[in-house]
Amino acid sequence: MSFELPKLAYSHEALEPHIDSRTMEIHHGKHHAGYTNNLNNAIKGTSMEGLSIEEILSKLDMNNMAIRNNGGGFFNHSLFWNVMSPGGGGVPSGDLMTAINDSFGNFEEFKLAFSKAAGTRFGSGWAWLCVHPGGKLEVCSTANQDNPLMQGIGCGGYPVLGLDVWEHAYYLNYQNRRPDYVSEFFNVINWEAVSASFNKKK
Repeated sequence: MSFELPKLAYSHEALEPHIDSRTMEIHHGKHHAGYTNNLNNAIKGTSMEGLSIEEILSKLDMNNMAIRNNGGGFFNHSLFWNVMSPGGGGVPSGDLMTAINDSFGNFEEFKLAFSKAAGTRFGSGWAWLCVHPGGKLEVCSTANQDNPLMQGIGCGGYPVLGLDVWEHAYYLNYQNRRPDYVSEFFNVINWEAVSASFNKKK
């Protein structure tokens, strides 16, 4: 069964002024759609066809750049849309907040670590908050469309929060001001969605 471009749970303009509608329209409708179509073409007729995206990425031959790049792009963006919402922002609660305090000291220290991971990723890539079995959290970043589900990238656990720091994610509105974009991301984080994923994977 082919992968399908997931529908957004909100309109293109719903995240403004933090993320502009034109960027959302291009990012979802062009970039993510492209990764989805290319992934389907890359796995067609292979042993990967019919597997879940998590299975594909965890079993991936990292030399297969078509599946690596497009499979990563499909998964990463699917997560990205889900961890944002128009009513987002604030701070998490419950078990996730407890885990953040246990792993980083407090929410502000987590925010600094995540912002540093996003801001210092050279070139294109992603910043992640990942959960390990038992509930320990880790912040890390990966290049291009790599993610923590892939083997040997030095970033482990299951990603529950991801931030796209490719220029196409912010350049129309922020130009080269990536730190401003990273800061604004915290105003749209859907902590309920992040918490649900954390509770499922811890």
